[in-house]
Amino acid sequence: MTDSILHHQLDNGLVLLGEPMPWLRSAAFSFLLPAGTCYEPSHLDGLATFTCEMVQRGCGPWDSRSFLEQLDYLGVERSSAVTSTHASFSCAMPSDALEQIVRMYCQLVREPHLPKSQLEDARSLCLQDLRALDDEPSHRCFSELKRFRFPAPYGRITQGTQAGLQAIKHTAVTDFFRKCYSPRGSILAVAGQFDWYKGCDLVEAELGDWQGPEPQRLPSLLPNCGSRHVDHSSNQTHIALAYECAAFSDPHYYEARALVGILSDGMSSRLFTELRDKRGLVYSVFASCFTLAAQGTVLCYAGTTANRAQETLEVLLGCIEELSRGISEDELERLKYRIKSSLVFEQESSAARSSQIASDWYFLGRVPEREETCARFDALTTSGLVDYFKQNRPTYFSLITVGSQPLELPVGTAHS
Repeated sequence: MTDSILHHQLDNGLVLLGEPMPWLRSAAFSFLLPAGTCYEPSHLDGLATFTCEMVQRGCGPWDSRSFLEQLDYLGVERSSAVTSTHASFSCAMPSDALEQIVRMYCQLVREPHLPKSQLEDARSLCLQDLRALDDEPSHRCFSELKRFRFPAPYGRITQGTQAGLQAIKHTAVTDFFRKCYSPRGSILAVAGQFDWYKGCDLVEAELGDWQGPEPQRLPSLLPNCGSRHVDHSSNQTHIALAYECAAFSDPHYYEARALVGILSDGMSSRLFTELRDKRGLVYSVFASCFTLAAQGTVLCYAGTTANRAQETLEVLLGCIEELSRGISEDELERLKYRIKSSLVFEQESSAARSSQIASDWYFLGRVPEREETCARFDALTTSGLVDYFKQNRPTYFSLITVGSQPLELPVGTAHS
């Protein structure tokens, strides 16, 4: 861990991280709690998101409205999110407002009102988000891919199901909050202009006596392979493809990330060039790395027309296989510049940095130095990447299509 990353663990298990960025006039924090969809009861899909919504409806001296008004008054940009493993709250603000906002969110995660009178309002919002998937077939494509590829509890989507959301009672929300909003397994990461020692004293005062259970132990993840089609009356076909790769914590993650970057980073990447520029097959195409339960996955997406969907899938698979035939020096250099640029831009955003250090700590138990990350990518060579690809060919393919006609993976591809 770099000297610029400061670390303090409270006796109750909460991890506090900080990175002072004194050249900024802002500060930001990301608060991760072990309250993701994996911890939902099997019959209450959507409870994690429902609870996250209810938690933000007042705490301490503030009701739902006055809490939001206070954040607006202090110029706070905020967001919340639920993933498979976490509920998260993120805020960015002028640095002089940090202390007050941290106090507010400490109360929010400890003693929210969870007003029973607003249960139906929260349910309505959650159902609206679920219905919105039907209006966004590309989002639905990835939701169906997650459900298909990852068995329960990992395959649950944040929007839940209609049956699950309709079945949620106030007692389910309070029980989930009590079991999952706990200091053990939680991470609070702060970046920007702030005083570390004052921050530690503040968090100790607000959360030092906070208690809660250990996060529930989750089962091992064994992904499913094969194909599934979701019928959707449209001239478009949405293709989501997944295959195995090195996880974020794997020593070879940098090789896996670089190979995906060659495929998808920027308008000069192979997928964009081959599927859009040369053939005009797609209006959107990309690939990215994703880690869940210590397993890495490459997620690919292509949006195309129904009559060109099969060709799109074949070219997509061909681009992946083509990595074994060579990578040019220009491709690798472009990728290295893009990654270094992203690290530079991260230094100008306290919000981006707080999010990144929280994520790094969760996956790695440490925060790598930027110099370390740059050095790892600088050490990559074209021949080394090709050799790595040949020795670690993509396996365990999963395919989801949303459209009028189903597609199938070529024979033998699913497990190859």
